[in-house]
Amino acid sequence: MKVKRRFLAAVLVTALILTAALTGCDSGSNSGSKSNTANNSKNDANKPATTDTTNNASTNDAATNDASTNNTTNNTTTDKPADGQISEFHQSSYFDGKNLPDVKDRLPADYKITNEMNEDQLKYEVGTYGGTLRTVTSVANWDADVFVMDNEPLLNTPSILGEKITGNVLKDYLLSDDQKSISFQMRQGLKWSDGVPVTTEDVRFTVEDVLNNPELTPIFPLYLRSGGVAEGAPMKLEVIDDYNFKLTFDRPYGGLLIRLAIQGWRGYTELLKPAHYLKQFHKKYTPLADMEPAIKAAGFKKGEWVNLFNYKDITNWKLNHSEAVGFPVLYPWMVTKATKSVTTYERNPYYFKVDTAGNQLPYIDKIESTLVNDIEMVSLKTIAGEVDFSRESAALVKMPLYKENEKNGYKALLNNMHVTPTDLFLNLTYDNPNWQKVVQDVRFRKALNMAINRQELIDTIYYGFAQPGSIEDPTFDLDEAGKLLDDMGLKKDANGKRLGPDGKVFTIPFEVGAQAPDIVPYTQLIAEMWRALGLNVTMKTIDQTLWGTRLAANDIQATVIWTHTPLWYMGDWGQANWAPVWDQWHSSSGKNGKEPPEDVKKFYAKIDEAMAAKPDDAKRLIEEVKQMMKDNVYYFIPLSDVKQPLIVSDKLHNIPADSSFAIATDFSGEQFFFGK
Repeated sequence: MKVKRRFLAAVLVTALILTAALTGCDSGSNSGSKSNTANNSKNDANKPATTDTTNNASTNDAATNDASTNNTTNNTTTDKPADGQISEFHQSSYFDGKNLPDVKDRLPADYKITNEMNEDQLKYEVGTYGGTLRTVTSVANWDADVFVMDNEPLLNTPSILGEKITGNVLKDYLLSDDQKSISFQMRQGLKWSDGVPVTTEDVRFTVEDVLNNPELTPIFPLYLRSGGVAEGAPMKLEVIDDYNFKLTFDRPYGGLLIRLAIQGWRGYTELLKPAHYLKQFHKKYTPLADMEPAIKAAGFKKGEWVNLFNYKDITNWKLNHSEAVGFPVLYPWMVTKATKSVTTYERNPYYFKVDTAGNQLPYIDKIESTLVNDIEMVSLKTIAGEVDFSRESAALVKMPLYKENEKNGYKALLNNMHVTPTDLFLNLTYDNPNWQKVVQDVRFRKALNMAINRQELIDTIYYGFAQPGSIEDPTFDLDEAGKLLDDMGLKKDANGKRLGPDGKVFTIPFEVGAQAPDIVPYTQLIAEMWRALGLNVTMKTIDQTLWGTRLAANDIQATVIWTHTPLWYMGDWGQANWAPVWDQWHSSSGKNGKEPPEDVKKFYAKIDEAMAAKPDDAKRLIEEVKQMMKDNVYYFIPLSDVKQPLIVSDKLHNIPADSSFAIATDFSGEQFFFGK
């Protein structure tokens, strides 16, 4: 079987090489559209009003527009005309004949020239308008690819690398020297999708009337507390004028910048809500009696204004939902129609980004997201050529099938995965003394780590498109692993089975969901490897919803799921998976859960320190986190650099290079266009 899989991998590699040779590296090389260098789309059209203290951002007068400044990088041409200012703007013909202000009046004066991708990962082309992008999902009210393409954070980190932080919905920021305050500048003239101006009143409403209202927000968000920790005081807001505000903390918190840009996939909606729309559902601004018809129409009981408000408040996590129709947004596309089978998104007439030629983005007019019954139907529609973009549901195990059917009008590409997709977790806090005594012994975890044959996983599950992980020792040594178990006193019985402290055969019972197609075969292979140590390893597949419920209840002993280890800024080290009870203690400042041992406390503290620090310092601290992971093996990260398929229409342009994260392609969706 292994030989067959390796042969298949060799065939796949050959196919990929031939495809690259035939099509070339530039996905838009056949376009006929006006071309620009990659740098042409990377600088904001207006001069930063404040100092970006992260990674060499420029310092400029707060009142000065950058119409007088030309920025050049690596000898490429500038992203603006000679006078440094875009003088003419253009709109899609989709808006022709509609009762709208002129495009220049719909754009903010502080418009943004898109910079979602680094210039070394996207050879940007000025595109052409039109077309409908077809996506497919198997989850009701959710299309992950559309979510990422649509979602807009307050700040931006190009290519989601965390190397620099620039403006996005907000124009710019200034981090104080002591890192205890951050001043933000909004884009003057920015408008909600219904044409109403966006100002600091929207920020004030969100902070004072939503976040600081215990009825609407019973638990103040952890990441908006000083230092991003439970014991930190909530942030304080100071509104300076219509377009400037400041957040202040009682301890250094430069790490908030990266959290606003990317961490947790959060969008602008957590700090910026359309006050003009939501005030009609807030009892501070609208009498409860006046809200009763809306409360009843929404299906809530009399007086339940909080439920009504939460229903009407379409956060970024609900942008795919049918109730999002009519809600004012800042996204490139907004939901305009939702049936049981298709959700339609149409371009936002007030979207704030343009390309270097003054074309208001996005290029594509519509997105149609089709809901199908299951993941296999997603694959069938994909290989039939009925999907223009698919990342979330594309599976490496199906790559040969994708390549075989490229004749149907799409390209099957391979980019980098932004997660380590199949990490292994033993629940160190599962409520069983016999289990805890074994799994909390670092020798046991090190033994299991040495029993993982990473190369076999790579060859068998990932067709060679992955590397052994480097966070933990990748050495495969069954003999040494066995010695560690012997030292622990886990002796074998007459049948060669390891006995736990209670004298019974020690069992590792994996329970996994089917969140991704590689999880089940991967877990089966891991079970075989660990059985070689004399351990009894079982596996059961359960419903994904049940999996989440059992995990949160501390009822799962062993499982497999991904973590965001390739993204240093996520702070995702599986804390809630390998020790839910300890994690509860940490996230509640000791109010819930149980106190962990000192080594785990130090691990948590180091992660907290990294997440509170500005990016340059955080990256250094994350290296210390990795060393602690290597020393303690809190969970298992066997692989790295796993590839992810990206299925795109062969007419779709401005697709980043294969050196980028696949999900970063979604982030640049407003730049996609259909060409030849």
